[in-house]
Amino acid sequence: MAGLAAATLVLSGCAAADEEVAPEMEETVEETVEENVEETDAVEEETEPAVEPEAGDIVAVATEAGSFSTLVAAIDAAGLVETLQGEGPFTVFAPTDEAFAALPEGVLDALLLEENLEVLQQILTYHVVPGEVMAADVTTGDVATVEGSTVAIEVGDQVTLNGTATVVTTDVEASNGVIHVIDQVILPEGVDPATLVE
Repeated sequence: MAGLAAATLVLSGCAAADEEVAPEMEETVEETVEENVEETDAVEEETEPAVEPEAGDIVAVATEAGSFSTLVAAIDAAGLVETLQGEGPFTVFAPTDEAFAALPEGVLDALLLEENLEVLQQILTYHVVPGEVMAADVTTGDVATVEGSTVAIEVGDQVTLNGTATVVTTDVEASNGVIHVIDQVILPEGVDPATLVE
């Protein structure tokens, strides 16, 4: 009997100890859960998508694109960098490097010469329309360019300029306007750069 009583006391003691520890364990578990929730929240805050940086100006966007190196070089040679970095807004129909490469042999080199600066400026400003015109706002008709004459825009299954150049990419946004990519160099009436290499 004495042994049984002793065992009972020991078990009772253990039970009492368990009852005393239980609240402390609950507090520890709660603290651990709270810490884990805070850490999870912190991780979620860190992994939230960063705000996209604002697009650069037209010259910067064209430079970063990598497919307009000839256009950017021509803009620089024509002294139009500051103009196209200006407040604008401008809409630029930007010929790709391939479009410039398709010009008759020797024409591009001739255009980049200082003595042909005026012709180069005419051609480049003919690709620029005042204001920001997004693709959804383009309609068929003649549109005045910065050069002074008009470009004929036709809207159908594709958008074409002067019946030759096709718009292949639209709405490349810049901080001071928008770029639409075209597959050919367009020329104002009366301007024939091929005469520069005759």
